[in-house]
Amino acid sequence: MGNLATGLNYTFHKDVVPRPDQESKFDPLYGFPNGRKEKVMIATEEEMYAAKIPLKNRDYCAHYLLKFQKCRKDKFPWVYRCHHEKHEYLHCLYEEYLDRMKDFERERRLMEREKRLSSKRG
Repeated sequence: MGNLATGLNYTFHKDVVPRPDQESKFDPLYGFPNGRKEKVMIATEEEMYAAKIPLKNRDYCAHYLLKFQKCRKDKFPWVYRCHHEKHEYLHCLYEEYLDRMKDFERERRLMEREKRLSSKRG
């Protein structure tokens, strides 16, 4: 039901639901008095290209994927010994997902706040 509900929210509540394909209308540091931790890409483009990592996996967790793939290659056929590297990679993906959801929710709440304040003024 998630995709249908998301599409319906975009259709019926355009003024309070952020679009994933558009830039944020708000300052990314708004609400963070001490600033935000900057995300740094650790794996280089050359390393990812050499390891043949698909474009969809070239994100902030790519360095963990590189370690996991290297471990699988080194320990084949006993790839179960790479469970720690796999766990690190999946944990990074989970944290990245949480950050995206928190950013979406922050944007949505700021849009609702802006709508509420503009309706009080006028």
